[in-house]
Amino acid sequence: MKISYNWLNKYLPETIDPQKLSEILTSVGLEVEALEPYENFKGGLKGLVTGEVLTCEQHPNADKLKVTTVDINKSGALQIVCGAPNVTVGQKVIVAPVGTTIYPLNGEAITMKVAKIRGVESFGMICAEDEIGLGNSHEGILVLPAETETGTPVEKLFDAYSDWVYEIGLTPNRMDAMSHIGVAKDVCAWLTHHNHKMVTAKLPFGNHITASNTGSGFEVVIENTDACKRYSGILIENIKVTPSPAWLQHYLKAIGQRPINNIVDITNFVLHETGQPLHAFDADALSSKKVVVRNLPEGTLFKTLDDVERKLSNKDLMICNGNEPVCIAGVFGGIGSGVTEKTASIFLESAWFNPASIRTSSLKHNLRTEAAIRFEKGVDISGTVRTLLRAVDLIKQVAGGAINGDVIDVYAIAAEKKIVVLKYDYLKKLSGKAYSSESIKNILTALEFDILEENEQFIKVAVPLSKADIGLPADIVEEIIRIDGLNNIEIPATITINPSIDDNSIAERVKTKLAQLLAGLGFNEIIANSITNSKNYSENKLSAAVKLLNNLSAELDIMRPSMLETGLEVLAYNINRKNTNLRIFELGKIYKHDETGYAETEKICFWITGKKQVSGWKNQNTEADFFTAKGIVASLLENINIKKITFTEPQVSTEGTFQSIQKNKTALGSIVLTGNGLLQKFGIKQPVIFAELDVKGVVSEASAQSILYKEIPQLPLAERDLALLLDKNVNYSSIVSSLEKMNVKYLEGFKLFDIYEGEKISAEKKSFAINFKFVNAEKTLTDAEVENAMQKISEKLIKEFDAEIRH
Repeated sequence: MKISYNWLNKYLPETIDPQKLSEILTSVGLEVEALEPYENFKGGLKGLVTGEVLTCEQHPNADKLKVTTVDINKSGALQIVCGAPNVTVGQKVIVAPVGTTIYPLNGEAITMKVAKIRGVESFGMICAEDEIGLGNSHEGILVLPAETETGTPVEKLFDAYSDWVYEIGLTPNRMDAMSHIGVAKDVCAWLTHHNHKMVTAKLPFGNHITASNTGSGFEVVIENTDACKRYSGILIENIKVTPSPAWLQHYLKAIGQRPINNIVDITNFVLHETGQPLHAFDADALSSKKVVVRNLPEGTLFKTLDDVERKLSNKDLMICNGNEPVCIAGVFGGIGSGVTEKTASIFLESAWFNPASIRTSSLKHNLRTEAAIRFEKGVDISGTVRTLLRAVDLIKQVAGGAINGDVIDVYAIAAEKKIVVLKYDYLKKLSGKAYSSESIKNILTALEFDILEENEQFIKVAVPLSKADIGLPADIVEEIIRIDGLNNIEIPATITINPSIDDNSIAERVKTKLAQLLAGLGFNEIIANSITNSKNYSENKLSAAVKLLNNLSAELDIMRPSMLETGLEVLAYNINRKNTNLRIFELGKIYKHDETGYAETEKICFWITGKKQVSGWKNQNTEADFFTAKGIVASLLENINIKKITFTEPQVSTEGTFQSIQKNKTALGSIVLTGNGLLQKFGIKQPVIFAELDVKGVVSEASAQSILYKEIPQLPLAERDLALLLDKNVNYSSIVSSLEKMNVKYLEGFKLFDIYEGEKISAEKKSFAINFKFVNAEKTLTDAEVENAMQKISEKLIKEFDAEIRH
């Protein structure tokens, strides 16, 4: 949002330095992102003066140059060499003396110096209009009227205007500050609190109008009272539509608005002054003299001001001339009802429209107008008539005219102010600062809250209707803090914390622990954008993707249906910068949509590419692989008490080769060896392994597990190794499942420590070497007991898997 310094100062009780004002605005929550100078003529025409050509003679060494002397009403005439074909004696011209900087319309700034041109000295320049930014012509020098006084500063002659413009990063909840008066009220509240003296904004509203007749003959009917709770209007006749005066154009141009004509410019001026959108109809276009606010049937055609025929929805609120639509309420006018140079009478509208209704129409028709943006956030319903009368006063000043009839104001049910009770101990708890009751009262009064009741424990206030976002005590705390200043809250020497019980604490603990474990394993956490590019996803994923209706850019058009691709973007960015050994993880959400509705699912994912670990003289420089990820997944889940997980048989999809992670046949996630096709899409030329865990499933499984504690065995373990020769199609997971079902006495654990395939065994076979550990908590195991257990294990595996025992 742009705010003009000069314009804002109209409403402030005192003039504040632009930089100091910038600091105040940021302090009250209106963050100034930029403060830029504005000039209607670049350079402000500074240093340029008017002069009179006294002599004009041919240059002795150049056919197309003239040597002139020019009087600028200072000591002595200036000799200036000029190449313009139209220069002649007696002309009043614009002169740039030595030392003056000019700003051509197209080109870099030039500072005048004494120059010798073809052997003749020149002490300045006689200017054409494009050389000083006054126009586009370069046919010759700009000749001024003969009565122009010599030596006049050109900036006065052409009404040069300068200003400062603030670019404010307004948060969505601050509709009350979406205008110059709204900003001025915040500044005054800051001045009141910090200068300990009550000051208020200088408001331009008057309360009296003079009507030429007792009744205009116009009638307003609101059929949809939910979408339009108040509609005010007035008829102004005998106006003259012309270009706006300079002061009005200056204010609008400074904030990036294009002047159109005096009537439209006044409605735009009042919009940016008060935050209340207005609309001016050519009164002749409202031939029925009956303004109806209603919804029209689905598919009704309507041509808007931009000459586009649009198909209306039955949810679009319309302003109608009887039954004929003339405007999409609060969004955009119709082509036949706007103000033109032929307009002699206008019907001026000031209304309150439902934010949800306006946003629906604005997005559907892709009409993001200034009016729609303000109605979407909620305008002050109490200000429609006040703002209307302000516009009437201004229109009479710049366009003449007379009011016909009284103000029409259809307002069936007056809006009530919200009542909020703020307890002082809650304010201290939330803000961390003990405010005096007097400071609280002064800040809220300065912000136009009505004080209804106050005592030692609390203050009860009525919220201004202009502050639609305020409805909770926490909102009042925010108002007090921002006027006092966040920097004024001291950091306490001690911090006290009240313990709390949260129903979701288990989920948060599990997520925190998984994140900490991954960080401990050398992973870096990333936070990728949930809004991403649909081009990165397969058709299968896009079929269930959540598409954006009003995307921020062409590249960011969907909510991510999978986290794999957003992580690959991060990997590609790093790999392209020679950072090839990467371990990253993210805790985030994916989004999907089907016939049952929308769904978002929380995931914790990690990506591995490059070396397993940092190279060193003791480390094998091996690449991370599928089994690296499987080991990490197993370790993560075991640390949150999810043990004995299984992995399904490898399967191939568009993403690559994947295995599902399961516990008791319940899917907890998957591991993917990313396919080359997907890697090529991101320009990645090295393997990437991706693992994904479903947070809800993992938390549910972890919560269901009981944590058991047992004493560490004091007696020695007995270990035995067993080498099995098996068919190639036998998976180790099958052996694990079989051994777990045996419930072998004294068996503490087992693990695979070698896999062999080679020349010494058949090509159809492979060898697993498994280490077994046995322990008896009560006595030392005998060799016979251990051998008996190993015999049972061997017999079971021989029978179930047709295994051979290797010796």
